[in-house]
Amino acid sequence: MVKVKLSFYEEVGGIVFFADLVSQFYAHVAMDPILRPMYPDSDMKGAAERLQMFLEQYWGGPGTYSEERGHPRLRMRHAGFHIDHAAQAAWLNAMRKAVDGVEIDAAHKETLWGYLEMAAAGLVNQAD
Repeated sequence: MVKVKLSFYEEVGGIVFFADLVSQFYAHVAMDPILRPMYPDSDMKGAAERLQMFLEQYWGGPGTYSEERGHPRLRMRHAGFHIDHAAQAAWLNAMRKAVDGVEIDAAHKETLWGYLEMAAAGLVNQAD
């Protein structure tokens, strides 16, 4: 019998998990005085869809993000936003609340959180 290794995406619940995570994240973004101004009303839904597609692809799900938008190039795509350490902390705070609000085992939570912290640190583009 061959044992098939599931991707992180499959292990955490696939599209349902990532849709829940992103929905909770943007609910916190909408209330944050630092993050909210970065998202025009006309693009909140689009931003959520892009984040969900990106996270799904990164964690072993469908390659829809790259098919629709090309290489992620996160630093380039975020270069037009003023991201200082306060914005990084606000983003991590909103994401921490989202991660804490979804059903996920401790090992997966640690893996996910490690990536999110690393990614957030890499997007800081302004001195304090």
